[in-house]
Amino acid sequence: MRSGVARVAAAQAFHKFSEMEVIMRSRLLILSFGFCLVISLAGCTNKPTPATTEPEQSNQSASQAANSTTGNKEARKPEAAKPIVVPTGTILTVRLGEAVGTKISQSGQTFSATLAEPVQIAGETVIPAGASASGTVVEAIPAGRFKGGSVLRLKLDSVTINGTQHTIQTSALLRSQKGKGKRTATFIGGGAGVGALIGGLAGGGKGAAIGALAGAGAGTAGSAFTGNRDVVLPAESAVSFKLEEPLEIRK
Repeated sequence: MRSGVARVAAAQAFHKFSEMEVIMRSRLLILSFGFCLVISLAGCTNKPTPATTEPEQSNQSASQAANSTTGNKEARKPEAAKPIVVPTGTILTVRLGEAVGTKISQSGQTFSATLAEPVQIAGETVIPAGASASGTVVEAIPAGRFKGGSVLRLKLDSVTINGTQHTIQTSALLRSQKGKGKRTATFIGGGAGVGALIGGLAGGGKGAAIGALAGAGAGTAGSAFTGNRDVVLPAESAVSFKLEEPLEIRK
């Protein structure tokens, strides 16, 4: 009897041990599966990280390249174009915008004009024909106040090129001299070379053109028979002036 009870007890103990072993193995399997699952999830989570950093690196590289390109462009920026210099002695021929004369004008009065001929430097037009200009009546003495003669002296003050007004210095002296009993008036240029009178001269109120002679280089502007009449330069008369100082033109 005792041996039978012992066997039954041993069998029951073995059975319980087997059940515990099965439970332990099951738990180990579950833990192993869970561990593998965690590792797999961690791997999936970490994989996109390089993918997200690559675009960032690309953006940084692109930004650095752009900055480098900009720096190179700034370094290669061309120097400002040198100004064109119209030298002293250059002749500027203009047409008067309105009539000026010893009787109709006053000293200090301004007049308008337009360039009659283009000015070229090394074959390039630097001041186009038609460019606006302005000048001053330096002296206007009517006939009878200077031994019966009349004096008209003009100078050109500025010229507008491509919308920019440039101040200029010109030598432009027109002087009328009449000897006693003579009917001649001669226009003589100033010391450094004066503007030559190219257009017609008109006398008195008749406004008749009586002719002129060009003489920009020699200084003598022209001569005409005017008697004791006042000197008048009608509108559209062409008059030349010589630069006393160089003119810089920046494009």
